[in-house]
Amino acid sequence: MSRQNKIRVLMVGPDRSVHGGISGVVNNYYEAGLDQRIDLCYIGTMVEGSKIRKLVQAVKAFLQFLVRLPGYEIVHVNVASDSSYYRKTFFIKAAKHAGKKIVIHQHGGDFEGFYDRELSDKGREKVRKVLSMGDVFLVLAPPWKEFFGKLIGTERITVLPDAISIPPYTEKKHGVHKILFLGRICKAKGIGELLAVMPKLKEKYPDVQLYLGGIFEDKELEQQAYALKDQVTCLSWVTGEKKERYLRECDIFVLPSYFEGQSIAILEAMANSCAVVASRTGGIPQMIIDGETGILIEPRSESSLQEGMEKVLSDDDFAACLGERAREKAAAEFSIENNMERLIHLYEGL
Repeated sequence: MSRQNKIRVLMVGPDRSVHGGISGVVNNYYEAGLDQRIDLCYIGTMVEGSKIRKLVQAVKAFLQFLVRLPGYEIVHVNVASDSSYYRKTFFIKAAKHAGKKIVIHQHGGDFEGFYDRELSDKGREKVRKVLSMGDVFLVLAPPWKEFFGKLIGTERITVLPDAISIPPYTEKKHGVHKILFLGRICKAKGIGELLAVMPKLKEKYPDVQLYLGGIFEDKELEQQAYALKDQVTCLSWVTGEKKERYLRECDIFVLPSYFEGQSIAILEAMANSCAVVASRTGGIPQMIIDGETGILIEPRSESSLQEGMEKVLSDDDFAACLGERAREKAAAEFSIENNMERLIHLYEGL
């Protein structure tokens, strides 16, 4: 199909090199061939590093956006909360002023906290006005449709869960008691509680080992993790074949987040037949059916986390059953191919 006949989409979000969920979603779309199906131009608005480096990137991205804007029909804005929201308001307003169709894709796991606790009444009014500029408003899970529906109405809101490429089936060896975490290593991901329960789990299950895949954002947590070197292995940020290897070798995956939009890491663990233990928050209950495709725990609770971990550590057959059902659910509901078809259909509707 020629460029003239393809839908032209200008998409913005964090640079594809950034370590985070939105970048993972965008990279999954590219790997699935979205840029072959439509005329897609992606502009990275944020990079990791110093505040000056981030500011320079934001200004450069906005200027590039203004140059590109006339040649595209649809603007797709990936947005979270806090600084991500403030940064994206410039792009949304510019697209609206240019008369473009706008897709606002909301990924922020704590947007509700940002909206309720950090904004004044005037600030909340501005948020409602900006978010109402979208012709389509995408959220990751039904609870977010309910929340944002109160701000802008539900008629333009569509639930579009994150998705991944489902890997070929490989038999999972359960009972090795290798626990994997992938993501930002910070307090909001429940790492403090996770490190606190590890010695207790080690006492009951001597072979248990935790693998932390991610970048430390908290010095205190880093010191705690390295102090537990007999039961915690720090992997740094893992990608590609290294990540795939740990997803295959580890039989348990844990994500005790305080809040979460959704989680690409959980989907990857499900697709690799891991027994998942994760917080009952955000879009996670859409993926994890407690006792069927994983174990749900209460966020910020050491006791709930320990109880959930012991459910899968104490019964290898149960853990294997959770992993098998998790893979089936991931393949049926969260494949990137199905997700991409839905997104293209939404573009066509615009």
